[in-house]
Amino acid sequence: MAAISEQPDPVIAEHHELKRTLGPVSLIMMGIGAIIGAGIFVIAGTAAAEHAGPAVMISFVIAGFGCLFAGLCYAEFASLIPESGSAYTYAYATMGRFMAWFIGWNMVLEYLVSSSTVAVGWSGYLVSFLQNLGYSFPAAYANAPVAGTGFHDLHLTGAIINLPAVLLIAFLTVFLVVGVSESARFNALMVMIKTGIVILVILFGLPHVHTANLTPFIPPNAGTFGKFGVTGILAASGLIFFAYIGFEAVSVAAQESRNPKRDLPIGILGSLAICTVLYMGMALVLTGITDWRTLDVPNPVSFALGKIPSLSWMVLPINVGAMVGLASVVFMGLYGQSRIFYCMARDGFLPPAFSAVHKRFRTPHRGTIIVGFFAALAAAILPLDILADLVSIGTLLAFVAVCGGILILRRTAPLAKRPFKTPFVWFVAPAGIATCGLMMFSLSDGTWVRLVLWTAIGIVIYFVYGIWHAAPSKWKVKNES
Repeated sequence: MAAISEQPDPVIAEHHELKRTLGPVSLIMMGIGAIIGAGIFVIAGTAAAEHAGPAVMISFVIAGFGCLFAGLCYAEFASLIPESGSAYTYAYATMGRFMAWFIGWNMVLEYLVSSSTVAVGWSGYLVSFLQNLGYSFPAAYANAPVAGTGFHDLHLTGAIINLPAVLLIAFLTVFLVVGVSESARFNALMVMIKTGIVILVILFGLPHVHTANLTPFIPPNAGTFGKFGVTGILAASGLIFFAYIGFEAVSVAAQESRNPKRDLPIGILGSLAICTVLYMGMALVLTGITDWRTLDVPNPVSFALGKIPSLSWMVLPINVGAMVGLASVVFMGLYGQSRIFYCMARDGFLPPAFSAVHKRFRTPHRGTIIVGFFAALAAAILPLDILADLVSIGTLLAFVAVCGGILILRRTAPLAKRPFKTPFVWFVAPAGIATCGLMMFSLSDGTWVRLVLWTAIGIVIYFVYGIWHAAPSKWKVKNES
């Protein structure tokens, strides 16, 4: 395939007018449904046990602010560029082909590994569910065979494979290839299930919180960066940033909002505020009803409640609800990743085979199958904490790019028509870059090494293939005359 030459005079982004039906309440519900997921059901326990202790509540606030700043920048981009691809498309329109590839390649890491991470958490809740029914699933087939925080301490655990996680991803991959039509009723049901579980845990768990479990609130640093103390709070914020992934569903609804200038900030701020309060309440219960040092398990919520005899009745419904909610998150992660592959192949960064659509099912089947295979492979052999770190650093990098892209657009196209403008942009965007950057640097050295290796692979692919085949972005934003 011959390289496509760059257009000398980029066109203004086309105006796609969608039906404006969403109000502030709908946007808030959309945000809550997208945010609540594996982060609170799975990652919160690891963040408390390994990094912050009870102060994980502060970590949730820090991560929430990072998402707030980035979310406001997302909202402006979404109103300017009504196209799929999220941060990849935004970078393409403002920073050129290389940065678009760089962000898109790291979004591949974000979506692919997030599916693996959530699948591992789902596996933990499935095993707990089976135990409640009287069945014991072999530990060797429900855990990662590899563990360690970095390459220097990677070791074998004795397990063989996380089989439930693999089977879930395989099933959902087939589902995606065949094609699934989502309904508003299904999405509303997921919101009610996930939110209901969190509220249930908080209401019934609060009376059983003991101050002794919360003392000291900030455990003293163990002598290494990120192991408790102030640095532990920062490290936990980078890890549980995973809990907020999904809020961008609000920002990309700009074209369907009745009044985007008013409703988008309400939707973003409202959903983030409600979820942060719920997350802090959940963290208080988890660390207050049991020893937080024991929470580094795949199913911390049902594990903690199971320690209280009078609350043991909640374990079964929580496991069922968490499994349903987590499976839907895995589905959306696989879906998002396959569509990012599709967008990148359509733009020429990847071979056209990845954008091929099945004649019968009308889905990008080849890219979906490849995504499913590698997501299942990661879930089969890697532990939860390594996977969660990788998701967080890939997403944080995308958020930094979005915040930076908004500043670039304010200089290159200050007069472009913006249905929604980021308020106080010269504070919000740099604050987003600083907050997300701080959370990135608080992650483990091993995570950075893995990011560098992943980026190196991506750069090789770009210069061997992408640079010769990628077309200039059709979404160039220019000043209005």
